[in-house]
Amino acid sequence: MNRKTLTILLIASVGALLFIPFLGVVHLFDWDEINFAESAREMLLTHNYLTVQINFLPFWEKPPLFIWMQVLAMKVFGINAFAARFPNAIVGIVTLITVYLIGEKLFSHKFGLLWALVYAGSILPQMYFHSGIIDPWFNLFIFLGIYYMVLYLSPDIKRNKNWLIFLSAASIGLGILTKGPVALLDFLLALAVWLIIDKSWKKVFNLRFLLIYGITLLLVGGFWFILQILSGKAYLILEFIQYQIRLFSQKDAGHGGFLMYHFVVLFIGVFPASIFALAAFRKFKDQNITQKLFRNWMMISFWVVLILFTIVKTKIIHYSSFCYFPLTFLATYAIMKIAENKLKFGSWLKTILIVMTILEGSALIGLQLFVKYKDQIIAKDWIKDPFAVGNLQAVVHWSGYEFLLGVMLIAGIILSLILFRKQFMKQVVGIFITSLIYTTLTIFIITPKIEQYSQNAAIQFYQEHAGQDCYMRVWGFKSYAQYFYFKKQPPENGSRMDEESLLENSVNKPVYVVTKITSYREFEKRYPEFTLMYIKNGFAFFGKPAFTPAKKINTQ
Repeated sequence: MNRKTLTILLIASVGALLFIPFLGVVHLFDWDEINFAESAREMLLTHNYLTVQINFLPFWEKPPLFIWMQVLAMKVFGINAFAARFPNAIVGIVTLITVYLIGEKLFSHKFGLLWALVYAGSILPQMYFHSGIIDPWFNLFIFLGIYYMVLYLSPDIKRNKNWLIFLSAASIGLGILTKGPVALLDFLLALAVWLIIDKSWKKVFNLRFLLIYGITLLLVGGFWFILQILSGKAYLILEFIQYQIRLFSQKDAGHGGFLMYHFVVLFIGVFPASIFALAAFRKFKDQNITQKLFRNWMMISFWVVLILFTIVKTKIIHYSSFCYFPLTFLATYAIMKIAENKLKFGSWLKTILIVMTILEGSALIGLQLFVKYKDQIIAKDWIKDPFAVGNLQAVVHWSGYEFLLGVMLIAGIILSLILFRKQFMKQVVGIFITSLIYTTLTIFIITPKIEQYSQNAAIQFYQEHAGQDCYMRVWGFKSYAQYFYFKKQPPENGSRMDEESLLENSVNKPVYVVTKITSYREFEKRYPEFTLMYIKNGFAFFGKPAFTPAKKINTQ
């Protein structure tokens, strides 16, 4: 067995240990995680695998590829959080192997291995592989589309040009099937920037390229859309396009943000890779044309995605998550240049690294201090949001030692810098292994506590009534949890009770409604026939009994 195979097996084993255990110990988070899991659950219940549904109605916001993956996982592991997140555990392993293989092919074995460590050891990139959201697969497909395009463009690669065109187009097509046309938009914008910079593009693009790329993209990326049209559901495609336009042109509900939102997210969230990447935004001399092309495309794609989603009105943390690929690559590139004495690990870089380490670690230490004194903070009326105050009233067990995770991060990185001050690569390994352990333990220890504050009271209510012959809905806020955790069943005989009529009219089953405490008074005024059952952790729970027709009295 050669070195490459052994390395792949090692990376796969480490990835499996990092991403698979404890996937299901925390409830799925509203909205996105539960949204996709619920669509997969409804596919299984209805056996309608062509149409994505929510509440057993067509849901046009996302194509089905990732949801199909969740369906397969649910067939194996059951309908639960573990199955919903399992596809991303797999893509985590695949991603680490992919960056190793590309780094090894374009640069060296050491580069590829380091890139895998940098990716796994950065905070948000690792966290995403523990989630049930679409983006890890979506980002991988776009990245592969760019990689194969780089190989096609490189004059150093003489063979299999048609195959490379096909692989690039198929990858972008799979990205479209995963999340939509943004995959193609990201790729085309990066391509357009490259075409402007490069002067020999006319020699590269020809009729053969356009035919292979166009047909492959149409067949792969348009596969589901074509099936929808053939099945008479072209209106879903129009709804889908309108939704995409709306996301770009206006803030989606609850997803606004300041202009530099994604710059801050990437700098803080992709720590410590983001610190080293700062040193890579300069000119370097590469060993060959393919290396230069790849580095240029990583730089271009990073700025294209970052600027694009800075312009977009809707601000969601994972919109810029594709940047994890170029950012971790640039960090690895800078580290290798420092190791080769072609770049200095200057005091400015060390200072930023130490400052950010202290801030990142202190955030977790501060979180535990906040929790410890939250009652005093609430009493002083420093928190103005009643829903947040209600959340904080949840009874959550803290051992009192969770702050040691933050201490561990600070101590581990600073000790790596001190103990290995004359051995730069050992410093780097120490920094990223410390961050990797910190992130893993934070996911396992802190995330369940956050979930108990944020949504656990509502989810427990849905679970308590799961399987009962009743109606369940929310009022005044958007959620998908009432479908997934209540285990809502398809309408009988295709009939459907309008959700508003559940509130206004008498119905033949009990009706339960969940609101936030910020709107429960308004709900009481509008629907006085409902009884407030209880208030817990920021949520108010209402119920209305089933209507029982009066019995006729026999007067004869």
